[in-house]
Amino acid sequence: MNNILKITGAAAILLTAAACGNNSNESVAEEVRIPIVEVARVSKENVLHSNVYSSTIQANIVNNIAPQNGARIVKINAEIGDFVSAGQILAEMDDSNLEQAKLRLTNSEEELGRVKQLFDEGGISQSDFDALELNYKVAKRSYENLLENTILRSPVSGVVTARNYDRGDMYGMSQPLYTVQQITPVKLLVPISESDYTKVRKGDKVSVTADALPGNTYVGSIVRIYPTMDAATHTFNVEVQVRNEKRELRPGMFARATVDFGSVENVVIPDQAAVKMQGAGTRQVFVLNSDNTVSVKVVTLGRHFDNKYEVLEGLAGDETIVVKGQTSLRAGDKVEVK
Repeated sequence: MNNILKITGAAAILLTAAACGNNSNESVAEEVRIPIVEVARVSKENVLHSNVYSSTIQANIVNNIAPQNGARIVKINAEIGDFVSAGQILAEMDDSNLEQAKLRLTNSEEELGRVKQLFDEGGISQSDFDALELNYKVAKRSYENLLENTILRSPVSGVVTARNYDRGDMYGMSQPLYTVQQITPVKLLVPISESDYTKVRKGDKVSVTADALPGNTYVGSIVRIYPTMDAATHTFNVEVQVRNEKRELRPGMFARATVDFGSVENVVIPDQAAVKMQGAGTRQVFVLNSDNTVSVKVVTLGRHFDNKYEVLEGLAGDETIVVKGQTSLRAGDKVEVK
């Protein structure tokens, strides 16, 4: 019986030793396992800088058309939605005062003509002739002013967007008779960050899209740069003009303007190389050292394009970085490059 116990105990010891030996070998294997990574050489590229801004389409010119004084509306010649040309007659007011002014002008003109010959012959004094000539000029100006306020014309080519009175109404000067908006061209006021103030120039091209017209892109240009900043938003406005020959863009449409600030040569890395740091909003990359260990560099990223990131700070441009297999790496780890 004692012999059997001794044999059983010896076997158990041998099995335990064998098991310990196997665990030790596996632990060593795990300790010496080296991560396999893929790397890429950092490069520099010319990166196009542009930003997209939200804005609203506006008419280039808005004219409120009305007579100078109250009068009866005799004719209405245009309706809302009509496209009118510069100089086209939109409405006609009662012309009683205009006829009287025309009669006064005619009489003044005839009288001036009669005395002109007398003045040339020395029959009247210079002061008398000057008084008659002044009277004629006043009568002419009065007639022209009444004509302008009796026959109402559009000062610009555009579209009628409001008509507030009907034929036969007495115009009461509370609101304009017509509103005409020039929409060829249209304009946008684009708010740009003050940090980009030195990057924009008059004449710079701007791409414009409108949500109401999907698939269409319109090219405009900067015609005016506002000289002051908004203290609350730290932005300044640039006025963008779009020719809009087809009249597709209409005032009030929501639009997006893409402003091109030119290109800058900066370091560019594959986007998969940038790893977000735990508990922070910053990004880091793993740099391969000459001894096949890795070090960590925190980077400031710029534009994202074509599966790449522009790097504004953190890399010099001559490094080799890890682009795959870096999820479990730590600074100082030794790696095997695939």
